[in-house]
Amino acid sequence: MSVEHNTRKIEDGVVTDLSEKMSYGRYLDLDTLLSAQHPVSKPEHHDELLFIIQHQTSELWMKLAIHELVSARECLRNDELGAALKRIARVKHIQNVLTQQWSVLATLTPAEYAEFRGDLGNSSGFQSVQYRAIEFALGNKNERMLKVFESEPENYALLKKELESTTLYDEFLRLIARRGLYVPEEVLNRDVTKAYEANEELVATMTKIYENSTEYWDLYETCEALVDLEDNFQFWRFRHLRVVTRTIGMKIGTGGSSGVGFLQRALDLTFFPELFALRTEIGA
Repeated sequence: MSVEHNTRKIEDGVVTDLSEKMSYGRYLDLDTLLSAQHPVSKPEHHDELLFIIQHQTSELWMKLAIHELVSARECLRNDELGAALKRIARVKHIQNVLTQQWSVLATLTPAEYAEFRGDLGNSSGFQSVQYRAIEFALGNKNERMLKVFESEPENYALLKKELESTTLYDEFLRLIARRGLYVPEEVLNRDVTKAYEANEELVATMTKIYENSTEYWDLYETCEALVDLEDNFQFWRFRHLRVVTRTIGMKIGTGGSSGVGFLQRALDLTFFPELFALRTEIGA
């Protein structure tokens, strides 16, 4: 078979003169995007590009996750539960992509990473403002994290705004209260700048939703969607922990954290405690 016969013909209708038209590259601003990788190792280490792209793509996906979570929160505030579930479903897919991405970084061996790790200085994923914004939006708030971004006014403002905003769970609990289900006043009027903490009285309400799922189907469905969000987040945390363990062992993190120990403790954090506590109550 000749090369000519194995070549797809460009159809006559395909636009090839894009000098004055919107093109794929201009729409996506690919000149900026693809020139944003700046390895700092000297001489440039082959694997540093992997390290940079892994984290840059994660930040892009996190940007979309924040976009969807903020919208989902607004939908709940407006009693648009179906639209909120659509946003949450998209976030769950984003979480799956973020978790799967760790397998690419896991191809970086300890010996390879050690050759350029020192060039990273104190830069660390600990300093990801978007990761912290997602944690805040879901309920794991920590005002002390603002200090990390004091030298970055835009990032500081972004995280402070999220600190002072209701969480996704806050808005869901307010919605079920508007539906006539019992939610303690101290939960509805809690200080939203603090991390969400479990309320024993609320467990009974959540149990009621599960035990009467036909009557409260959309609320029941939303509870399970939130459980999916938390499970996915924990899978991400665990995968991160395992990749760090296989790459740097028990070394101190570049940002000054204890590394593996710090990541291990994050697995004890929870976003929606009542949604897990009710599982002990059902059928007991």
